[in-house]
Amino acid sequence: MSVQDIWARILEETRFECGREPEISLFLEQHILRYKEFGPALAMLLSVKLGSKHFPPPVLEGIFEDFYRQSPEAVEDAVCDLVATQQRDPAAVNYFEIMLFLKGYQALQSYRLAHWLWRNDRKSLAYFLQNRISEVFAVDIHPAAKIGKGILLDHATSLVIGETAVVEDNVSLLHEVTLGGTGKETGDRHPKVGKSVMIGAGAKILGNIRIGEGAKVGAGSVVLDDVPPHYTVAGVPAHIVGRTESPEPALDMNQRLVFPEKKKPKDEERPCS
Repeated sequence: MSVQDIWARILEETRFECGREPEISLFLEQHILRYKEFGPALAMLLSVKLGSKHFPPPVLEGIFEDFYRQSPEAVEDAVCDLVATQQRDPAAVNYFEIMLFLKGYQALQSYRLAHWLWRNDRKSLAYFLQNRISEVFAVDIHPAAKIGKGILLDHATSLVIGETAVVEDNVSLLHEVTLGGTGKETGDRHPKVGKSVMIGAGAKILGNIRIGEGAKVGAGSVVLDDVPPHYTVAGVPAHIVGRTESPEPALDMNQRLVFPEKKKPKDEERPCS
């Protein structure tokens, strides 16, 4: 769906909600209905969330607007993330609700600005945003990390992504996931996550290792070694428990682990006498 298509849908959903719930109509008017485009509305929303008395929201809003004006692909990425959230999270029904109320989505879009600032050597401001994102959303993403589009941060509380981590397109990460280092080493030291990977709640992936495309990491796992594409790992430390049930686990969001069937010993296979 195009940015224009999504924005038209958001406006339609919002007008319907204003009629259904008059008490919230002023809020919806201020945050959505008074805007003609998706980018400016998102810029205002995030600046209000992240601004403070020491860094007023209007100043931050201007920086967001510059970002979206100079990098229109960032608005397209925001739409991809919006659609990914709506399609994969059963609690996310309406696009306007994801935009306004889901902190995982908001934290991800805020990170995208911090990353743009980092790449443009505006590192102090990027660090400021990282700090505010952590304080406001309980999500800590280093602005140098590289994250693709079509990303779902489900719940997102206590999510940590380190400086040299890479997350490719269409990945789903649940709360309390860590993409971290293993100690005090410097340089390239964080995980690289391939396309369509699903990482379960509380999983810790540590070191400069590769999680192959279409892999699945079970909840609570500690992953210290590479994971081959389209395999499932689980445990502490994590080990391979089988192949994934589908080529794109991130899209299915199936949290269950399917273990390979163990062949019964021959004496157990004998029929009862």
